[in-house]
Amino acid sequence: MAELGGQGGGVVADPRGVLRQGRAFLDFFWDIAKPEQEVRLAATENLLRHLKEGRKDDELKYTLKRLVEGLGATREAARPGFSLALAQVLQAFEEIPMCSVLEQIKEKHNLEKVKKKLVRNAAFGNFFGVVALFQSGRLIKDRKALLESIQLLQQLAHHQAHLRDLPRKTLIDIMSEVPEAVFEEVLFGILQSDLASAFTSPDNLHLLLVGIQKFPSVLKPKNLKKLFGSPTVVNEKNIPRLVELLQSAAKSEKKDKKLPSVVFDLLQVSLKEGAFELFWKEGVENGLLKEKSGPVSYMCYRLLGSALPLLSLDQLQMVLKGKVMQQYGEHVVTTQLPDRFKFAPEMEGYIDEFLNSCDDLERQLAVMIGFSTLTNQGYPVLSSSSRVVRHLQPVALQKYVDWLKDMFLRPDFDCCLDFSSNRQKQNQENVNIPQHKIARLRKWIIHRLANIIESPVKKEESLVMDISRFCFFHAFFETKKKTSQICEANVLPSDPLDEEAHSVAENYFFGLLQTLNTLTVLGDTAKAAALREKHIHGVTADGKLWIFLLVEYANKLLSSEHVKAVKPFTKGQRDAWERTLQSVKNLQKKENKSDSAKVIAFQQLLLLMAIHLFKDQSETMDILSDLLNCTEKAFSKEPKKKKTDNAEPGWVEVMVEILLSLLAQPSLLVRRISKSVFVRICPNLTKRGLQLILDVLDPYQEQNEESAVVVMEESEKKIKSAQDTDEEGSEDSSDEGDSEEENDSEDEEKNEEVDDDFRTQLMNVLQAGNALGGDESDEELDDEAMMALDKNISALFAEQQKRIQAKKDEKDRMRKEKILRRDFKIKVLDLIEAFLTKQSENPLVFDVIEPLLRVIEQCMSSDSDKQEIDFLQKTANIFKNSLCRTKQYCKRADALKEDLHAFVERLVKKACKHTDSSVALYYFSASLYLLKVLRGNTSDKSSTPPTPLPEKQSNTIPQACQLLSTGCLDMERVTVIYQQALTQFLTKRNSALTSSMFHDLFRRFPIMCKPLVDTLVKSITAGARQHQQAQACLLLQKVLLLRELKLFVTEEEWEELIRESISQVTESLKMVGKCIVKADKEKVAKSLELLNILLKTVTEQKLRVKLTELDKVLVALNQPEGIGNSARLDSLYWNVMRWLNYTKPKKEKTANKPAQEAEPLKRKKKGFLPETKKRKNRKKGIEENGVAPVASEDGEPAAPEEQVLGTETPKQKKGLVPSSSKHKNRNRGVRENGVPVAGSGEEAVNGGDAVADKKKKKKKNMNRKRKGDAGNEAEQVPAAKKTKGSVSRETQQKQGKANQQKQGKAKKKRKEKKTPVPQE
Repeated sequence: MAELGGQGGGVVADPRGVLRQGRAFLDFFWDIAKPEQEVRLAATENLLRHLKEGRKDDELKYTLKRLVEGLGATREAARPGFSLALAQVLQAFEEIPMCSVLEQIKEKHNLEKVKKKLVRNAAFGNFFGVVALFQSGRLIKDRKALLESIQLLQQLAHHQAHLRDLPRKTLIDIMSEVPEAVFEEVLFGILQSDLASAFTSPDNLHLLLVGIQKFPSVLKPKNLKKLFGSPTVVNEKNIPRLVELLQSAAKSEKKDKKLPSVVFDLLQVSLKEGAFELFWKEGVENGLLKEKSGPVSYMCYRLLGSALPLLSLDQLQMVLKGKVMQQYGEHVVTTQLPDRFKFAPEMEGYIDEFLNSCDDLERQLAVMIGFSTLTNQGYPVLSSSSRVVRHLQPVALQKYVDWLKDMFLRPDFDCCLDFSSNRQKQNQENVNIPQHKIARLRKWIIHRLANIIESPVKKEESLVMDISRFCFFHAFFETKKKTSQICEANVLPSDPLDEEAHSVAENYFFGLLQTLNTLTVLGDTAKAAALREKHIHGVTADGKLWIFLLVEYANKLLSSEHVKAVKPFTKGQRDAWERTLQSVKNLQKKENKSDSAKVIAFQQLLLLMAIHLFKDQSETMDILSDLLNCTEKAFSKEPKKKKTDNAEPGWVEVMVEILLSLLAQPSLLVRRISKSVFVRICPNLTKRGLQLILDVLDPYQEQNEESAVVVMEESEKKIKSAQDTDEEGSEDSSDEGDSEEENDSEDEEKNEEVDDDFRTQLMNVLQAGNALGGDESDEELDDEAMMALDKNISALFAEQQKRIQAKKDEKDRMRKEKILRRDFKIKVLDLIEAFLTKQSENPLVFDVIEPLLRVIEQCMSSDSDKQEIDFLQKTANIFKNSLCRTKQYCKRADALKEDLHAFVERLVKKACKHTDSSVALYYFSASLYLLKVLRGNTSDKSSTPPTPLPEKQSNTIPQACQLLSTGCLDMERVTVIYQQALTQFLTKRNSALTSSMFHDLFRRFPIMCKPLVDTLVKSITAGARQHQQAQACLLLQKVLLLRELKLFVTEEEWEELIRESISQVTESLKMVGKCIVKADKEKVAKSLELLNILLKTVTEQKLRVKLTELDKVLVALNQPEGIGNSARLDSLYWNVMRWLNYTKPKKEKTANKPAQEAEPLKRKKKGFLPETKKRKNRKKGIEENGVAPVASEDGEPAAPEEQVLGTETPKQKKGLVPSSSKHKNRNRGVRENGVPVAGSGEEAVNGGDAVADKKKKKKKNMNRKRKGDAGNEAEQVPAAKKTKGSVSRETQQKQGKANQQKQGKAKKKRKEKKTPVPQE
């Protein structure tokens, strides 16, 4: 290693020695150049490890040589890879001198000596070389290398076409790492010219700004004045030039979408020099903003966001009220279109970062208030749901909330930076109306307050309650007189709230109520932590419901004389209110005694309805009175009385009706609480109560009964739009169907025909007009008659238009009603799902099956719009997952077994009668669910005990006793039911049943296999068509593979079953003709698959079954007219035949293969003269073959022996590619005994084509000599150009033997043909 310092990175003494060590070392350099970053990094680590472990000088020298060469690689990904590897090597081996490496880089990538087209690579080589030296961390320590590197970067800065500003940026990075002493002694002198020209380019200015910040004692005002004539950078004289440079920097960085570094450094220097106000006012607001260009404007916005952490409180207030803020607000308002670039998310990121890093409460509050007062006609530009408040400290958050409340009560637009867009200025009607601005501001504030509770900011319970009370008060109450007893009534609004403001506050309050219901427990106490571990929501740390605290606050307001309700209570409503509070107190006393979850659910529902009294008093009163009665009965200790059919409905039925009415509400909170209450009353649900829910889903009752769903008007929907943001999560499916149906209505208008009544009325009007004129001609009508006629016609058309509009309105009403009804049914399905999940062992589950099946059946045959599809999918999922696949089921069905058996029979018959197999599948699955229930229940009157198992079977198959148990199942009755279904499936042509249904039956209930297997065996031949016979084979095959089947049959029955199955398959195969139709092939395939299982069973279990007849049938089947050319059938056939000791014969080679191999290959190989074309061997080759070659028409020699006339193939007659063309490349590169083969294929025949134009002159002489040598024999052979190379089979065999004897000879004759030699 010591020698390395003297030699530097010189040439390796023995490169061969390094290369001979193995490929692994060289692979490191290949991997360093790969485009994948992970591969490059791994290769660099492995190279360093290898060099450290080896410690070989020659390897290190070779490494430096290869890495320096790679710095100028053509591939862009390779250059940084080699640069990083070189930096790591220099960092690991400090004995390598930096100057020698730098000299090696300059020598290898010399910009003066390199060719012009390689200047780019050389420039990058030098640049990445300096980067490698800098990244090694040693460049700062070596002053000589540092100086030379800076000089090299200055030289590279002139190659902007290739490197752009990379050398300048690297120079700035190096300067920022250099110690002050080194900068003063080494770099200041060489960089003086660059620093002096700081105002000529953004890069030079950036260099100066970094130097001022890094080395203030060197670049002090005195030295700055010497450099460019002024002691400071930011002054009135330099502002115009700085603006130009900043504009240039903005346009150069517009693609990167980030703040240029020179701008941020200039901001820091202006703060350091105390000239920030000058820089901001004159440089930014009066300079940069004057140019209305996107990149410059976005740079100003980014400068504003980046400056927030650096500014003092006064500077923040100045900036947040300036022109940059106003222009940013205009940008946010005018870029609402989806294709426009939006800067708002980026600005929110700057605010979020500032609030997260700032600890000063005043500065945090100033930024939040500053952005909240940037308003567009009263509405703040900052999003009311912005999440930046999560970083506010508790004190700052409390002050911000107080400021919001004060602005809500006393809007102060003097402190706001309000603006209007150009379009708003054009519409001057509502621009300057103060009430309009106040309404917009209050709407934003109330949503901002509600969103603070939802945001994950750290907050206290007192703050949450304060915001909740404020929103509740201004939604439903007004202050008559100031009072200190109520905080919200302590300040009177400067502008009273109108009805619209109360409505907006009301909508946002119910959204806030939903947030409170799902709010996690706040606080750091042990009790709060325990409640959080139990995942309890909607309560305070002491366990009280948030909604209960709000009801207590509302009760306090109702009792106060200083406030009044927006909608005052009547005496009956106040009594209901008092009764509700008393009922809630009674429930709270029972909370620890009875089911606490049930008590809390009823409390929530009561309290929610109590609050809804303030919103909709008339509708809520009826629900609340019924709810109170139900609650008293639900928690009363009186014994239950037996009810007759005509008796008054019980509390559960009334409760179900209440919950169904609440499900129609648009409030998500109401629906969630209703569902939680329903889950609690499920154990008490009666048949009548369940039927109320099922009646909603009944598709046949819609046509006969009036819908309980009320269609809301469009105006009401618009009022509730604010509430929909947090309450209509999954309820928007109806909107998507609107556009489709509107298009349908437009089409109906176009095609709407004029009715006969209108036609008759029009004719009467026209005839009356003619009668007034006294003549039938229209020309003689006077003006008065024409006016009267026109008036009558217009009146008639106006009436007709009203009738058309009435029809349209009726259709629209019915369409909306249908959408709302379907939407309501989707919500009711949630109750069905909850009941099936929580009460899966309840016998009432059986009453749900048929209604769900009716819904599925009706949806399958109705419209296919999105809402209908969603309804069908949800119903089907509930039916499959919550009903059929549930592991828990009713265990008390002994008394219902007769009804359940009749139910099974009814379901199976409906499945058989259906034409749609997808609907039949649901009916069949329901019958299997009932079978599971019947088998799982034990009958008191136990039937005959199951037959005991043999010991072997009981040991091998687990839970065998359970398989044999039938429970309440009547096997005879069930067997008849499914046997009829199976018979219909296999004998009826168009059956909706499928084989997968019966396979599911056999798999889940193996006890059904034995009674039904005989039907399957008979159907192999008795099936209606080939398809049914194939399905019988398939089902029988799956039944035989069930190991549980042997539990139910004896050995004799098993052997007889196998024997009969083989016999039936044999008879079925006898009837098979030629397999042309797909159904025939399917039948044969399934028969062979079944036979494979049967013969395997016979062989392995050594059953006594005769297979003689089957053997004959299978042998006869192996004919061309049997299974045909199907590869699948052939494979299945021989899989079966191997059990009968037959083996599949191997395919023999075709007879004309030698002839094909003998044909020449049309491949021309240039570069040498075949042996047979040489003068000394030409005569010898002719004599050996006995036939003189005849020249073809184009001067090429013909084939030595022509094919016998009449034996040509059609392609050969047409002159197409010879049959041996697939072997034409086999002889390429083949050697025999070390001597290249003279010619193969076309070379052996058309050897003349391999020679250049000089050889063509000799061909005529050769052809003449051949004709003389061959005598008269050549004349007998027709010179066929298109059939050359074809020979008879006997001649080929003789030539093949001759070729085998002459393989060891080096000279090859032109006329000889040999078998192609395979490639290696």
